[in-house]
Amino acid sequence: MTPTRSADMTLTTRSAMTWQPDVDAFGADFAWGAATAAYQIEGAVAEGGRGPSIWDTFAHMPGRTTRGDTGDIACDHYHRWESDLDIIRDLGLRAYRLSLSWSRLQPSGTGPLNPVAVAHYRRLLGRLKEIGVRAFVTLYHWDLPQPLEDAGGWPARATAYRFADYAGLVADELGDLAEDWITINEPWCSSFLGYGTGAHAPGRSDLGEAVAAAHHLNLAHGLAVANIRHRRPHVAVGVAHIVTDLVTASEQPEDLAAAARYDANNNRMFLDPVLRGGYPVDVYELYRAQRLAELVRDGDEATIATPVDFLGLNHYHQLIVRHDPTVAHLQASTTPAEPATTSLRWSVTPESLRRVLVRVERDYPGTPIHVTENGASFDDYVDHSGQVADNERIGYLSGYVQAAAEAIREGVNLQGYFVWSLLDNFEWAEGYSKRFGLVYVDYHTQTRIPKASAAWYRDLIARHARAVG
Repeated sequence: MTPTRSADMTLTTRSAMTWQPDVDAFGADFAWGAATAAYQIEGAVAEGGRGPSIWDTFAHMPGRTTRGDTGDIACDHYHRWESDLDIIRDLGLRAYRLSLSWSRLQPSGTGPLNPVAVAHYRRLLGRLKEIGVRAFVTLYHWDLPQPLEDAGGWPARATAYRFADYAGLVADELGDLAEDWITINEPWCSSFLGYGTGAHAPGRSDLGEAVAAAHHLNLAHGLAVANIRHRRPHVAVGVAHIVTDLVTASEQPEDLAAAARYDANNNRMFLDPVLRGGYPVDVYELYRAQRLAELVRDGDEATIATPVDFLGLNHYHQLIVRHDPTVAHLQASTTPAEPATTSLRWSVTPESLRRVLVRVERDYPGTPIHVTENGASFDDYVDHSGQVADNERIGYLSGYVQAAAEAIREGVNLQGYFVWSLLDNFEWAEGYSKRFGLVYVDYHTQTRIPKASAAWYRDLIARHARAVG
């Protein structure tokens, strides 16, 4: 069993008592949840038939992650999942977003699924059903099996078809245990950070490869939706895109044009093909030199636009954009909005969540939305009493939940909100230096300590339940 400081769930703070979001705005079936990703929490990287992923390879390259941290052990969730689900139950979460490890389920990226992994995830998803928690299952959260990367990775069109095959097999084996499925998480990050800047796995730095990866991730999503629906016609299927709120530094034409380019690259290259049926003209123009038009074959855009049941919207940033001719390609630079920032120097601007939600409703009317990630890293620590009084996070969540309520009152069809993250975890290239969790993890002992924000969130969910009767 995982050591857990359950007594801390009773912790209250001044912030929690004095700031109460408008829970009356949220519907009776609103999905209050928290989210995780397999590589960030599971560990057990060489157990149960799991093969290496691109993040295993990348994290073991010198200089790629803070302090050389890896996900080899992470939160040891693979062994401690039962007691971690007890925390989910004690928090009163209505929903839990998790990802399945592709490299655990299909180590080579091809062929039949690994029966040991299938049995593991069946136990986990079955337990979630038993405790009455709605599972939102993500098929791909950045852990491409290394053999597929060796064969070309996401810049290779074949990878999209391998993913679609994998999605169909998972739907066959696990589709009876969850009603809500997410194909791919944040394809912008996988493509432009993984293949463009090299900041994320697999660490390649080539803009042409990034553009190819972006298209093939979009295509993989559409192919997967069709495969899942063929096998499980009654489940809900969506995709999770990171949506950044962009503010121009001035009304000067060059700043406005820079913001439009940045928006095309970060947001519309992924939202428009799924929700509008194709890439916008300015995205094709932006990537003329990278031959995007040649990458897009007949029928691709129709496949990508296979109707989804919901959009997963991940939101962290409001960025101020200005024209900057020294920056290659986009000729735009950004700075986080001020004044408040997290330990990652990301802005704390709740209004930005309302803005992106309203923007999606305006540009893609009627789309059901779940905020599938929203949260902040702070320099959390265990105090002399053994508690983690993360008042900053309570303030953050209060503001962003209120912003979500305001968006609903403006007509946004928002159906769920998931805090990133349930647990402190391996924060990709930042290693274990950043803490996003509602639950503090001591990585040496694997002790779990629910933070003050966990109690605040539990109480918010209970207050909403009372409000809706």
